[in-house]
Formats: sequence, structure tokens, C-alpha cells
Amino acid sequence: MKKQTPHSKEQGATRSLASSVALIIPARWGSTRFPGKLLHPLAGKPLLQHVWERCQKARWIGRIIVATDDRRLQEAATAFGAEVVMTSAKHQSGTDRIAEAVRKLEKKENAKFSHVINVQGDEPLIDARLIDRLAKAMLQDPAIEVITAATPLDEETHRNDPNVVKVVLDQRGDALYFSRSLIPYHRDLHDPKSAVHPLLHLGIYGFRKEVLKKYVSYRPSPLERCEKLEQLRALEYGIKIRVLTTSHRALGVDTPEDAKRIEAHFHEK
Repeated sequence: MKKQTPHSKEQGATRSLASSVALIIPARWGSTRFPGKLLHPLAGKPLLQHVWERCQKARWIGRIIVATDDRRLQEAATAFGAEVVMTSAKHQSGTDRIAEAVRKLEKKENAKFSHVINVQGDEPLIDARLIDRLAKAMLQDPAIEVITAATPLDEETHRNDPNVVKVVLDQRGDALYFSRSLIPYHRDLHDPKSAVHPLLHLGIYGFRKEVLKKYVSYRPSPLERCEKLEQLRALEYGIKIRVLTTSHRALGVDTPEDAKRIEAHFHEK
């Protein structure tokens, strides 16, 4: 019988814990600025496949699922080897879509995973190490209800961009507020030491499964409707969001111009 080394024991423990985490990629066909973007080819592969392959590198994930509303995306994802769950086309957010996927998996197979990570389908450069950090943090701290990530906001031109979501944290590292506006307001500009710099929010989330179900049962909240940021619903209903800081900067594809920019990145490698 082969003797287990400390390293192999650690790998076995990681695999055991990882089975508690499902990663779901919400994938919809409709996009106001770039319809069908998830099948747009980048370096010879659909955008969605790049995201899925990046997620495959994460060690703390038990399974990866594409949740989609479109047969074209289903066929493409199945062709490159992904597990696919079909969902309604009526969902207003990726969070609602992954919640439906979870319900279907539970009904179909009595799925045992306890945590869910939501990775957007239009981020082909997502860092697997960041995914692992979120998964590991949730598994090691049962007090975490929802977890996300943010990175320093140091480009001056982005500070007032409403498409760049800012977040400020409390002393524990939980989110106090997310906004499209620049927060907080720096009253005493003559005193640079009093300035507090917000972080740039990255669109990756982890949920305890039961918290995810509770979250999607709530009606959209006033601040959510005002800023068009669904994470504000969690804060308004008293759900804490832990924020991990990272140097990783997500590069998403919202327009054909974004696709060209990221295509150049692949050719540089």
C-alpha cells in the first residue's frame, strides 16, 4: 500500500473540502452592447470557453457549471466539455440565474455542496488563485455569508466613472457601501492624511448556499434600484459581504472594442 506523504494528505483534504464548493458561470445570450458576446472567438476559442478553462485551474472547487438560457450557448459549452444547466430567460441578474441552477441541481441529484461561487461569463482573464482565495475563506470561516473581491482604485480617470463600482470597507473587511459615485466625500482637501481611498469592486461573488436562497427571495431594495447594483440588496437586508483585497484586475468584455483589446493580450503571451 502506498504511503501517504504530508503533501498527498494535504491534497486529499483540499479535494474533500472543495467538493463543498460549486462554481457557476451565468451565461446569457442577450447583451445590449454586444449580443452573443460569450461565443465571440478569442484566440480561436469562444469567450465562454476561456472563462471555463480559467476556472478549471482552481483547486478549491468541486464542480463547474454553466447556467444559461440559450441553446446556442448550451451546445457550445457542452462541446468544450462543460456541465450545463438550462435556466429561464426571464432572470434580471446572474445571481437569480445561479440560484435557479442550484434549485435544479438539488431537485435532480440532491446536490451536497454548501457554497456557491459566481464567476461572470465575460471575464476570460479571471485569476484561478482569486477563486481559490474566496472558496478557502468561506470554508474556513462559517461566519462569512457572502464574499467578493476588490482591488486598489488608482487610475484617476476611473474615479468618477459610473461604470466603475467603488466599495468602502469596515475595520473587519466587510463592505460598508458600494457605489457608482466616488465615495467617500473628502471634506478637508487640505489634509491629505484624512483621505480614504475606495477600492474598485470586482464582479466575483461567493455565497453560502442557504444565504443565496434567502437573498434571491428578497424584493429589490431602494438603494439597489437607485444605483442599479444588486449587491446593495444584501446590505440593505442585513447580509454581510466580506471583501478580499487583491492586486488582480479583471478585464471584462462588454463591447466589441473590449474583445479586441483582450484578443491582443492573448497574442502577447
